[in-house]
Amino acid sequence: LAGGIILGVALWLRHDSQTTNILYLQLGDKQAPSTFYVGIYILIAVGAVMMFVGFLGCYGAIQESQCLLGTFFTCLVILFACEVAAGIWGFVNKDQIAKDVKQFYDQAFQQALMAESETNNGKAVVKTFHETLHCCGPDSAMAAITPLWREDLCPKDSLLKTFTESSNCHKKIDELFSGKLYLIGIAAIVVAVIMIFEMILSMVLCCGIRNSSVY
Repeated sequence: LAGGIILGVALWLRHDSQTTNILYLQLGDKQAPSTFYVGIYILIAVGAVMMFVGFLGCYGAIQESQCLLGTFFTCLVILFACEVAAGIWGFVNKDQIAKDVKQFYDQAFQQALMAESETNNGKAVVKTFHETLHCCGPDSAMAAITPLWREDLCPKDSLLKTFTESSNCHKKIDELFSGKLYLIGIAAIVVAVIMIFEMILSMVLCCGIRNSSVY
């Protein structure tokens, strides 16, 4: 069940409209950075493997098989090590993900403002960012000025938002990925706690079966 929950959360994050709209963009020959999806794919793999390993543990407990329970414990140790490694990787790269996406957006924004923007898809990339995140411009100053002279780049409500809240895209990108990474972190902690209990209980059960077989 835990594996199924983790798998479901990971698949939802993978197909969430905000991230897919942005991370599938392409500016000329350059693809939007998809570092964020590495953590999602790890969660999908962990969830799927947890479902299989969980079935292995249940069957081993029903059959009172020390071999299956030992295999179950070994798989859990490997999964736990992989999750810790993925957590360390995610913590180290958490700021880099948003930074890469902001750099990609800045390049598209600059190209969209230039005359040769019609020869590439810079304008389309920028409009996708603006419409998906409901923002305009890389910073607050550009968010206020851009709608006044480039209405084709910004959503119609961006001018009103400029005077009521911060609608710059850099801030919106930070909020988007920090929120997603927060969900991934919660899911990873839940998985880790469940794994620790599973390892303890599987060893207790395995020892109990071994002791009972003596009599």
